[in-house]
Amino acid sequence: MVPVIWSIAGTDSGGGAGLAADQRAADAFGVHLCPVVATVTAQNTTAVTHIDAVAPELLEAQLAALAEDLPPAVIKTGLLGSAANVEVVARWVDRLRQRGPLPLVIDPVLRASTGAAFADPALMQAYRERLLPRASVITPNQSEAVLLLGPLGGSDVPALGRAFRALGVPAVVVTGGDAATPGLSSDWLDAPHAQGWLTLPRVDTPHHHGTGCTFATALAAALALGWVAADAAVLAKMATTHALRHARAVGRGAGPVAAREGFGTDPTLLPRLSLDAQAPSAWPAARARARDPGVYAIVDSAERVQAVLRATPTVDTVQLRMKRPDGLPDADWQAQLREAIGRSQRAADAAGVPLVINDHWRAALLAGARALHLGQEDLMALTPADQATLQTARDRGVQLGLSSHSLWELCRAAALRPDLIACGPVWPTTTKAMPWAPQGLDNLAWWAHMAPAPVVGIGGVLDPAQLQAVAAAGAAGGCVVRGLGDDPASTLPAWRNAWRTGQAVRGQHGVPALPHATLRGPDRPVSG
Repeated sequence: MVPVIWSIAGTDSGGGAGLAADQRAADAFGVHLCPVVATVTAQNTTAVTHIDAVAPELLEAQLAALAEDLPPAVIKTGLLGSAANVEVVARWVDRLRQRGPLPLVIDPVLRASTGAAFADPALMQAYRERLLPRASVITPNQSEAVLLLGPLGGSDVPALGRAFRALGVPAVVVTGGDAATPGLSSDWLDAPHAQGWLTLPRVDTPHHHGTGCTFATALAAALALGWVAADAAVLAKMATTHALRHARAVGRGAGPVAAREGFGTDPTLLPRLSLDAQAPSAWPAARARARDPGVYAIVDSAERVQAVLRATPTVDTVQLRMKRPDGLPDADWQAQLREAIGRSQRAADAAGVPLVINDHWRAALLAGARALHLGQEDLMALTPADQATLQTARDRGVQLGLSSHSLWELCRAAALRPDLIACGPVWPTTTKAMPWAPQGLDNLAWWAHMAPAPVVGIGGVLDPAQLQAVAAAGAAGGCVVRGLGDDPASTLPAWRNAWRTGQAVRGQHGVPALPHATLRGPDRPVSG
């Protein structure tokens, strides 16, 4: 079933912004857009010469007709034109939410790029009192955010995001932050699952008409496909940058951006997400590609490391993932950890196999480890001093792998230029409780194609045939945990043969146009 979204917005007689841009963005995502006219404008590429809000009775009639036959998965608003029309929208959102969850994306179109004002004081008040309390996501540019918040706004862009969240808006993307950093386009994301600057290289074009409409509708389309707001913002950033790259030079002024299919499989469109509120100053340089991790064993003790390395043939990579026993004093645990890491490193060096230490990066560095792996929770717990220590270690040649389960986590990992990115869980797993739905081989293939570092598939790999499929999907490595069994020497030959067989047909299944959502949000189920 193709998801339906409603865009309640204005017409643009020049075909650049408003419902025209919304239609292009919806088509790029493969969702069905119902264009609901709230305002009619007379404009071209250089000026807006007339604005006329439709009568609230006409807006009411359009929404009533659609509700009977084409109920929305998501509603997006643009140029509404009058306080009376805001009231109609608010009533319909309440009415439709009685049937079930319904995200509302607000693009507060308050001023045209030409400078024309679209909102009088009554309309501004209606936005604040009637739409903001119902919003799921709001996508203002910086000037619109300042106008909406008034004295409640902060002194910088992250503060604007926090102010909207304090008013009860669940998720905010403040667009237009690119003006502060030449060469970069950075939008501030503040959502329940992630905060930070979403950044891509800025597209140097004078043709940017309809950028805000495209972004908001792309985000609404992604929500309709089941993504949570943080992931939807990533896809909207990708689609809008792609639209800017294909902008049309028509008329004498700023031509329209042109959203289209294909944005989801271009690795150069994967944004970077900052760890904190510090705006990036430059696009991160690419690192030299690390060796493929191949058959990647994960074990929980030095004894198991040694058992895996005694096997012939052995693995390509081994990870030590130890968990602190309940009740063990910290001093005893640290001593136990250092001893296990040291013993494992010596065994790995003797076998010529890279050893990766999971999570316990401080103890690992003290013990002389040369490769680390961090989960996202550990990554977010790093202080600025921790980050500096890790960077110093990396400058000395220590490799770093990072986990990812969602688009925003992939973007956050990519920003740190890791040597490896884990994608999981590929299949359901019981080794670790997590909220994520399985990635499947389709998402794994997408990750392997899009990520700026080698990707390893992890989660639910219990049979050699599954590892073969991981390799065939394009992953540079596949993790085996429980599948090693009690005697790795007897099981590893089958695992190694499966990996070789999968590599021989690597990439044969292709890359999906878009991945599927893996996290259930408050408003939408996981699709796919």
